[in-house]
Amino acid sequence: MIQPIYLYGSEVLRKKAEEVDLKDTEAIKTLVQDLKDTLAVAEGCGLAAPQIGVSKRVVIVDGTEMTDVYDYLKDFRRTLINPRIISQSDNMCTFNEGCLSIPGIYADVRRPDSMTVEYYNEALEKVTESFDRFACRMIQHELSHLDGDMFTDHVAPIRKKMIAKKLVGIANGRYTTRYKSKIK
Repeated sequence: MIQPIYLYGSEVLRKKAEEVDLKDTEAIKTLVQDLKDTLAVAEGCGLAAPQIGVSKRVVIVDGTEMTDVYDYLKDFRRTLINPRIISQSDNMCTFNEGCLSIPGIYADVRRPDSMTVEYYNEALEKVTESFDRFACRMIQHELSHLDGDMFTDHVAPIRKKMIAKKLVGIANGRYTTRYKSKIK
């Protein structure tokens, strides 16, 4: 079911998400489907459970819409349940990021250029997988949401000053989205 996306200023976005009870398969299935339905309508490349108001450690990423820029993402879709970063590269790279929870704001963010993550997939199988390039970036961005972080927390101080008024505006309800959204 399509859920509203919680926007900057919502408390759920700043909480550390709780692990999912892997025995509650029906709840997991429903949450994953809600994330997929909501992401499809919002036309993003990733979504974390806190962004739909559920403080659980589940994220989805879908790079298939970005194949015009990154052809290696042709079949790249992942569901990560209770993900845990095992290792990250010391090498850093910078990408311009945006977020469905922070409409209209984009900024360069430095993050490790590769990482290895342990997680459960939709079949609740334990997976250890390494990611690099933009796939790594999408996952890092979504995993940050699980710890109550947003990409704007990682931008250069001068950029933070430049976007501060826009962020306050979003938190105060002055925003426009093409998808169902809310602040709570």
